[in-house]
Amino acid sequence: MILVTGGARSGKSSFTEKRVAASCQKVLYIATSVITDNEMAARVARHQADRPAHWRTWEGFFDLGEVIRSQMQTGEGIMLECITTMIANQLYEKSGGASPDTLDFAPLEAFVQQQITDLIEACKSFPMPVYIVTNELGMGITPENRLARHFVDIAGRANQMLAAAADEVWLVVSGIGVKIK
Repeated sequence: MILVTGGARSGKSSFTEKRVAASCQKVLYIATSVITDNEMAARVARHQADRPAHWRTWEGFFDLGEVIRSQMQTGEGIMLECITTMIANQLYEKSGGASPDTLDFAPLEAFVQQQITDLIEACKSFPMPVYIVTNELGMGITPENRLARHFVDIAGRANQMLAAAADEVWLVVSGIGVKIK
């Protein structure tokens, strides 16, 4: 398992796509985004245009460990983009879109951690490289609002779990990858 992290627009996706393409002829691309407006549709379309047309795509954000186990094909690598988007979508769905002021974040985080644990187990049993993209959220100030604070905390702990289990961890800054593990 190879984890690639960095800030927004740091070049994580391009960096990871190049590494995946160099190591795997066949690729399953797991996309965790949900199109909610025209801007997000444009972002998704840009990502689709940037990756090779022969890569298979699976879209969703729940039970990705099971997706890896059920979708894997011989000789095929995996690129999962992205963990923080997956977490945001899971938190929204599991909370029913309730007001952040009313949420009990402990069970939501426990759910996310279970999802990450299962993902790690699936990656460790997969014979080909699994590249996972995530956002580094911990380099800024503590967010002012409750939802953002809890999101940064939950995503940060999930990233730590992934990094601890990963064979390699890369930090991408301004399009340049720096191997940190």
